[in-house]
Amino acid sequence: MTTYAGDVSPKDTWQRLAEDPRAVLIDVRTRAEWSYVGVPDLATLGKEVVKLEWQTWPDGAVNPGFADAVAQAGIDKDQPVLLLCRSGVRSKAAAEVLTGAGWQRCFNILGGFEGPHDATRHRGTVAGWKHDALPWTQG
Repeated sequence: MTTYAGDVSPKDTWQRLAEDPRAVLIDVRTRAEWSYVGVPDLATLGKEVVKLEWQTWPDGAVNPGFADAVAQAGIDKDQPVLLLCRSGVRSKAAAEVLTGAGWQRCFNILGGFEGPHDATRHRGTVAGWKHDALPWTQG
């Protein structure tokens, strides 16, 4: 049973963000990932990524104030919320928690930012935001 609005591809995410002025992208990865791996670049859409850690580094503890932080970021419970992590696991958990807290349209981005490992244990070559050649910045 799905406990959130569903899964969307990175390309469908980009389209939703472009077409719906209320749609928001929340990157739930860690500060280290944002700094060293990169983040989606929504500048051409006139939007910014909302960066809120789902789990903290290095202990991996789930952020108990995640839903409160989403509310404090000014994201209304009826807005489309598209959640992104490295591969789609943390963002799915975040979508489930937000849905349970009353957000009505939470979507998990399949493949995340980097996607799963390929045969040589590298990310970004199989699926995800980077793989789909969507805009992103690093550093």
